[in-house]
Amino acid sequence: MNKVPYGNTTISYVFEENKELKSHYITVERDRGVVLKGKAISQAQADALILKKAAWIIEKLEMVRSVDTGKLQTGSRITYLGRSYYLAIIEDESFKKIEVKFTWSKFIVHLPKKLSSQEKLADALAQYLRKKAISKISQRVSHWEKQTGLKSEALQFMKMNKRWGSCTQQNKIIINVDAIKLPWPLIDYLIVHELVHTKVKSHSKEFWAELSKHMPNWKQLDERMGDMKV
Repeated sequence: MNKVPYGNTTISYVFEENKELKSHYITVERDRGVVLKGKAISQAQADALILKKAAWIIEKLEMVRSVDTGKLQTGSRITYLGRSYYLAIIEDESFKKIEVKFTWSKFIVHLPKKLSSQEKLADALAQYLRKKAISKISQRVSHWEKQTGLKSEALQFMKMNKRWGSCTQQNKIIINVDAIKLPWPLIDYLIVHELVHTKVKSHSKEFWAELSKHMPNWKQLDERMGDMKV
């Protein structure tokens, strides 16, 4: 196992030689962690490749660790605004309903025993995150409308299985409620991307030119967005 220091973090990775690959690729896998694949190179070259993608690697590690692997219980991880947070479940008969709190270090759920089921727990967490998505992302939409001068006719939040967002022909912007799991730079990119669609409906050169006016680093953000599974 190779290790590379990056700020206050140490990234551990393995190198997997593959002579058939023309370029070097980095993957982040739940069971194996960070894997660098490609033709044989020196340790210094390998470390440099890892450091070049360090921010992306750390982000992906957080996402991979937070993937739901089954039962929601104390110790599970909840993804919120690009980070993975500890979940603490407390059975508390003094509560008449399930209550979810977030302390910026963990999620705490007070759970009456009579409501202690995976279905009710999952629904309570989903409803909490939905409210946060509507509240926080709506504010950012207003911010970016003022910033760009682009205006949506309406804003809607809903669960989407394959897309982070969309813009209708009537310029209504629809945001996937799960976007609250993304880090802020990607949420902002999603919002501006859809706002630009109120002006240009296709992904033409005109669209990307307009997007670059408001978000010059859109290419890097678009690449990161492509790595995020809905």
